[in-house]
Amino acid sequence: MLSVRRQCRILRLQRSTYYYQPIGESPYNLELMKRIDELFMELPFFGSRQMRNILRDEGHQVGRGRVRRLMRKMGLMAIYQKPKTSYPHPQHKTYPYLLRHRAITKPNQVWCADITYIPMKRGFLYLVAILDWHSRAILSWRLSNTMEADFCVSALENAIMRYGVPEIFNTDQGSQFTSYEFIKTLRDAGIRISMDGQRYD
Repeated sequence: MLSVRRQCRILRLQRSTYYYQPIGESPYNLELMKRIDELFMELPFFGSRQMRNILRDEGHQVGRGRVRRLMRKMGLMAIYQKPKTSYPHPQHKTYPYLLRHRAITKPNQVWCADITYIPMKRGFLYLVAILDWHSRAILSWRLSNTMEADFCVSALENAIMRYGVPEIFNTDQGSQFTSYEFIKTLRDAGIRISMDGQRYD
């Protein structure tokens, strides 16, 4: 059996390294971690810089480097607020909501559309999906790097081509769905138009 000295010499390590025991966080850092966790639950969009500012306002003399390290150790990463996916257009006509107290009992009775975003390495893409309200099946989808109405119209046309037409199509009041092109596609297909309240996310 090799002695500790011999093992360290072979591995080119200091003997102090061999005997090193990992040191846990100090009581003060544990206190900071507890507070960071509390703040993150309330403010998940805050990164290390904003967290540092709050902690300093509370009297903690901490730098951003320490806060960043503790957040990484805790596995906390800011949830960056997504871009808005729907803006109402003040000059576009909107339509009443037709689904209140209506029983939706079968496929192709009501369709709906939803726009979300997909974060990419550089920026993001927008995804529109056409869904069947009853089955929640995705009937068609399209991607775009802009919020123009044409990718929504394309998804709608594709869904109609593949599945026929629903009785009602429901959307929010986003400008893509109140645009002339989107409304015309619905009207030309004889689909009743339903819209719920304005969307702000």
